[in-house]
Amino acid sequence: MEQRQGRLTMEQTINLQKRHLETIQKGSEFDLTIPAVCESHAQFVKRIGNNYMSREFRGFDVDDYNRKLLTFMLYYFNNCKLAENVFEGEDYKIHKNIMLIGEPGTGKTIIMQIFSDYLRLTRNPNFYHNLSVTQMMNYYKINGHIDRFTYNENGKNSLEGNPFHVCLNDIGLETEKQKSFGTTLETVIDEFLFARYEIYQQTFMKYHMTSNLTVDEFQKRFDDRLVDRFKGFNVIAMTGESRRK
Repeated sequence: MEQRQGRLTMEQTINLQKRHLETIQKGSEFDLTIPAVCESHAQFVKRIGNNYMSREFRGFDVDDYNRKLLTFMLYYFNNCKLAENVFEGEDYKIHKNIMLIGEPGTGKTIIMQIFSDYLRLTRNPNFYHNLSVTQMMNYYKINGHIDRFTYNENGKNSLEGNPFHVCLNDIGLETEKQKSFGTTLETVIDEFLFARYEIYQQTFMKYHMTSNLTVDEFQKRFDDRLVDRFKGFNVIAMTGESRRK
């Protein structure tokens, strides 16, 4: 019996399903379960850190305050399940976003910048763009919206947009109170979080964050709807004294 025109065969359906799965589960081509591979990538990350610190004529410190975090992130961004075993007693998952919290100067932003560079240089599909709240507010002042950092509807497809992975840094600074034509940065951040959550659910494009706020301060700062969505984050606290010199 001839196949009805326009109807998919079972084989075609299976092939399309495989293609769809490959599209939404793009991962690293590197196998970090191999110790030698993992060590070479760890050294590469450290060299990138040293490049940044060389501007201050010092090296990038790997110590008791950030060693586990660096190991976790190396596994995490290469889609290696070993990431979930780095922090004992924590329920950190590869499919969740990352939220680094801690006092100013503990190294949150520089670590996210280092890994952004690392992912770009290794052509990792988990590459994300670093964005500060001040940069986002400046964009809003000029354009009246933050579409560039959310749906990006001016991208290749105006209907679905072209969102990308992003990290929003420094949530919780006093600059959140600044205004642009009556709109506070606090409102703009809320818009960003609502939009990015929807994007994450629909396309799995991740949105990472760094903040000087504690978990309790987050709950006071954001309403219940947003607080509930923070369950989609690996909330990792960075401790230690300020690294700024």
